[in-house]
Amino acid sequence: MRRKLVAGNWKMHGLKAQLGEVEAIAAVAAAQPGVDVALCVPFTLIAPAVAVAGALPIGAQDLHEADKGAHTGCISADMLIECGATLTIVGHSERRADQHETSHDAWAKAAAARRHGLKVILCCGETEAEHDAGRAERIVQSQIEKSLPEGAHGDWLTLAYEPRWAIGTGKTPTLDEIASMHAIARAKLRNMVGDAADGIRILYGGSVTGANARDLLAVDNVDGALVGGASLTAEKFVPIIAAASTLPEK
Repeated sequence: MRRKLVAGNWKMHGLKAQLGEVEAIAAVAAAQPGVDVALCVPFTLIAPAVAVAGALPIGAQDLHEADKGAHTGCISADMLIECGATLTIVGHSERRADQHETSHDAWAKAAAARRHGLKVILCCGETEAEHDAGRAERIVQSQIEKSLPEGAHGDWLTLAYEPRWAIGTGKTPTLDEIASMHAIARAKLRNMVGDAADGIRILYGGSVTGANARDLLAVDNVDGALVGGASLTAEKFVPIIAAASTLPEK
């Protein structure tokens, strides 16, 4: 059975003044033992967030594939772990688009995270142009195939499907479209890792809110949500956690 996971991605938001939101979210997460909750915060906020988060897992939003070296401005897995992070996002669409990261980059970073014992949320998803051209299925399958390290199964890995055109836009695919893409992702995982694919959670990401969370999370093969803007405050994030708590494991 796959437990629901609701993961927040604070992106380039968050200073120490926002630690009260971390504490509030952590308190709600502790009161919902049937749902896994995590927050991925900016690197500068990882250690302070860990200090107030209790049992709430705190993660990073990226890491470098190398353990150390001449990589100005980059952060290694060991550095994240020393700060208290237990997971990291890899291959987020904004890094693919804005930092021109490839699926090979995502593969290398996921492998580095796993090597050091960090859990990984590995992202995939198509652009609006690719979606409109009917290429979403092919793009997502290719990204999964090229981004997934060997032996990619077990609870260290979570996949997140995030149509790029739905992130921060208020747009969301139809429930049927989400069901179709998650089924395609599950089938691709099964093709690559066999029956172990049934244990890998697939999150949906893209304009998830308290108002639409329950409908989105009830879709087949949707095992939780990767939440951006709505995870920045307890007021907006808590309803999503609450929605997940009303749904059974799959």
